[in-house]
Amino acid sequence: MKKLDDLDLSLELDKKMYKKKIKMLQYEMLNAQQFLFNNKIGLIVAFEGMDAAGKGGAIKRLTERVDPRGLMVTPISAPQPHEKRYHYMHRFWRKLPQHGQITIFDRSWYGRVLVERIEGFAEEQEWKRAYDEINGFEKQLTDEDYIVIKFWIHIDEAEQLKRFNDRAQDPYKAWKLTDEDWRNREKFGLYSEAADEMFAKTDTENAPWFLIPGNDKLYARVQVLKEVIAHIEKEATRRGLHLTNVLEAPEQDEQDEVDEVEMEEVAATEEIAATTTAPLKKKRAKKKKSK
Repeated sequence: MKKLDDLDLSLELDKKMYKKKIKMLQYEMLNAQQFLFNNKIGLIVAFEGMDAAGKGGAIKRLTERVDPRGLMVTPISAPQPHEKRYHYMHRFWRKLPQHGQITIFDRSWYGRVLVERIEGFAEEQEWKRAYDEINGFEKQLTDEDYIVIKFWIHIDEAEQLKRFNDRAQDPYKAWKLTDEDWRNREKFGLYSEAADEMFAKTDTENAPWFLIPGNDKLYARVQVLKEVIAHIEKEATRRGLHLTNVLEAPEQDEQDEVDEVEMEEVAATEEIAATTTAPLKKKRAKKKKSK
């Protein structure tokens, strides 16, 4: 059973290795997107986690190199008045991707058993039956031509406080911090308990949860990309398909480009040298002739 306490939040990745890995993985993600498009398989990725855990940063790196025409990132907040007229899952059905496209949910239908449960927006009987409703919803999707992946990015309370303070002092990030975020810190333990129960009741073979240590943002971003690509490969195999890994191609292309640039630089240097030395040789030849 997956639990937050089992995560090793000390895991980290140095910046040099991060840059190397993120570039390779983003190319693999672009390749996977083309595979999904060609085989008309939809990809749904849901992100949950504590406030300031790094969900936005992970989503940015996951989507940075893919074709934006086949991608939708959907932020989820409290339902609007008109959305409350329907079953709470109605607004999520309307945001699903077409077959062959990708939708990423920044927060998701799991708000029913997290914030709505903790803050009292849903009655106990409502959030308790939501586990089965959610499992049924996801099963319908994965029985069809969809892949469903769910992430929880986790940080500890000390790291969250540090990030809150950093945001408060950064004019480019201050908008991310709200009074509600500070209030939610007081319920950190309650949210952790609700998350553990959520994993126990909704971590299924067809729509698994991936728990990502997030104290180090670089490690978390790389790990999200790894898990998405690996799960797409797994689902491709289950469908009798093969996700071709053409990762070596860009590396060779990059090397060819480097070699070409080096050759051009050498040629340019030789040309400059030849241009510079030619007048000197001519001048020396004149001196010898005059002697």
